[in-house]
Amino acid sequence: MSDIRDTFYVGHKSDGTLKKRPMSPHLQVYKPVPSMALSILNRITGAALSGGSTLMVAWLASAAKGPKPFKTVQKVTGSFMGQIILFGFSVSFFLHLIRGIRHLIWDATGQRLDKETINKDSKTDIVTISALTLGLWTIIIGKRLRKKRK
Repeated sequence: MSDIRDTFYVGHKSDGTLKKRPMSPHLQVYKPVPSMALSILNRITGAALSGGSTLMVAWLASAAKGPKPFKTVQKVTGSFMGQIILFGFSVSFFLHLIRGIRHLIWDATGQRLDKETINKDSKTDIVTISALTLGLWTIIIGKRLRKKRK
């Protein structure tokens, strides 16, 4: 073996003879499926929720400090960019919530763990996450529109 890394790719066949094992497959080897994307997004949304929680704490702290700081934070969160961040936060929240419930079901029952069912359930999760997010934002936008009419 010319390279030290080659020693890590040596294995044994069932008859005991040496065999060179392949390197770990890369993401390009796998066919993308919804469950793969949602698994990756679940990890990303966990980090996004940490950042979004900081924003929520700032909002609550400004409310506790008084009307002037609260108005400043409301101006930031009410801006176009602030609304996009809040929309992303709500998507992250619902994705992480629904995927957490899915894992709870898996852990509690030990069912629905075959690949076909997981991929089918992942499509259901996408619809549920979208419906919850759009429902929340329909309520938010509806309240704003009613407020503007008054």
